Amino acid sequence: MFWTEDVAAKCSGPQIINDSKTPSGRVHVGAMRGVLIHDAIFRTLKEKGIEARYFFGVDDYDPLDEIPAGKGAHFEQYLGQPLCNVPPPDNSTASDMAEHYIQEFFEVFAELGVTVEKYRMRDLYRSGKFNEAIDAILKSAPIVRRIYKEVSNSDRPETWFPFQTICEQCGRIGTTEVFAYDGKEVSYRCRPDMVKWARGCGHEGKVSPFDGRGKLPWKLEWVAKWISFPVGIEGAGKDHSTRGGSRDVSAACLKAIFGKEPPVNVPYEFFLVGGAKMSSSRGVGASARDMANLLPPEVLRFLMIRTKPNSPVNFDVHEEGIIKLFNEFDRYQLRATTGLANADEAFVYRLAELTPEGPYYTANFQLVTALVQMPHLDVVEQVEKRKGSALTAIERRHLDQRIASAKIWVENYASEEEKTRLQDTLPARAESLSQVQRAFLQKMAAVLPETTWEDDALQSKIFEVARMTPIDQPLAFKAIYRVLLDREAGPKAGNLLAFLDPVFVTARFKELLVDTLGFWKESASTEEQLREWLAKQGDKIESRSWTTQGEGSVAAFEITYTMKDGKRQLKRLLVEGQPVDFDAVLARLQPPASGLIA
Repeated sequence: MFWTEDVAAKCSGPQIINDSKTPSGRVHVGAMRGVLIHDAIFRTLKEKGIEARYFFGVDDYDPLDEIPAGKGAHFEQYLGQPLCNVPPPDNSTASDMAEHYIQEFFEVFAELGVTVEKYRMRDLYRSGKFNEAIDAILKSAPIVRRIYKEVSNSDRPETWFPFQTICEQCGRIGTTEVFAYDGKEVSYRCRPDMVKWARGCGHEGKVSPFDGRGKLPWKLEWVAKWISFPVGIEGAGKDHSTRGGSRDVSAACLKAIFGKEPPVNVPYEFFLVGGAKMSSSRGVGASARDMANLLPPEVLRFLMIRTKPNSPVNFDVHEEGIIKLFNEFDRYQLRATTGLANADEAFVYRLAELTPEGPYYTANFQLVTALVQMPHLDVVEQVEKRKGSALTAIERRHLDQRIASAKIWVENYASEEEKTRLQDTLPARAESLSQVQRAFLQKMAAVLPETTWEDDALQSKIFEVARMTPIDQPLAFKAIYRVLLDREAGPKAGNLLAFLDPVFVTARFKELLVDTLGFWKESASTEEQLREWLAKQGDKIESRSWTTQGEGSVAAFEITYTMKDGKRQLKRLLVEGQPVDFDAVLARLQPPASGLIA
């Protein structure tokens, strides 16, 4: 079973799924993993006919304890106040800081097809929704202190009560300490030294804990949500789900105070970008908005859902990583829509789709990134040329998304080495190409005028010329990319050449001169190496022919083997300073196959 089905198997009766986020800055993309994990569970339950609701909370009663990157001048004075009471950044149309940052996050939800029932903690507290839970928890303060000690080895003094009021004098909630509860009111002090990130005003007072005058610590706030909604499924990040961690503390409090079992937990690992965990306060990594701009919604959903929650997702935004992601998605899409997918592949693809669309043609993302960097080409026209017909409305929408993704990647994430820039002149680094690479390019230039100028024909010609040079295929492709793009890699070479003017390509391939003797020495085999090759390939050979060439005292003995599949392969032997009995050499190199035509 897919991992969401394992979760569904633990469920009995209608389910409420819950997740939440503290909007203390631009929400980083790591938070999307929890959102999409819960959404995948929600969709799976619905698919299996289990009644389910998906709640998502805005933890806007949390104190401002970190300043968003670059916003110190505006927010520093409000440190310690509830987020919903903090004014938004300048020029924002939002009512407060929490709304300013959560609005952007919810826009991403809509684009990813995530439908939730939203709630805000300010509303739950102020409406009295949590009043009963607050009363029960405050009356059970000794139990809470005991559980903190037993489960997480965290000592709390007998005067500590699990509640923080909003200071009546300075408006801070992160600096207040409750030290008594009489069943109606709590006694508190606003301590200057309570936390390092905010300074309390020193006020002491007594106030009702109900109707929004304060909040529970978040471990107990979890308990209040679980009992008040009630929640049946709520996953948590690995940092909260370790033994003795926050989740264990909350579960123990729920059982001890209310006699209830905790929701089904789905512990999940971090989302990493290039191996680094992200932080919105430090401006590290990418925001959810940035990542949703970069990746089409189905691809972003696929990235988050396909990996089991207890394994980290490490997204590499460099060329190799992003192309691999798109290629993997395309493979799932093709297999799922043509009936070739296994059960897990089909399930992943269904959960990645926004809506079922059936089979459709997809443009390779590496191809699209190359096309958007060639202003003389029309991307849609080139893709339709490769498809062989006009794009459907669905195909055009997906292509438009990939075009947008490719442009964003090139502009914001690609290194200079990863960008596909056609070089106006022969790059200086091309001089470092070996003699065999230079010879390969010269041989390509010789056959290009007679080659059909289309992707597949050009790609086949590259392989053919590489075999007849001979040169290892990776070195052949590196030579092409170096002289055209000043890179070692790039889009599919046949595609790249097809985009360019044949006269320009042919001339560029001719520019590097070849030292013939050096080329022969680099590309020659020994008799022993040739015999080893024949031992492996002999039964595939149909015929052979040979020629000789001379350069000074060196003779090149070139044997062309025609394989049974029609492909030709050249092997080169060098002889220096002595007469050669080529018939004897051929006899020694007789491949182990019958009926060979000499």
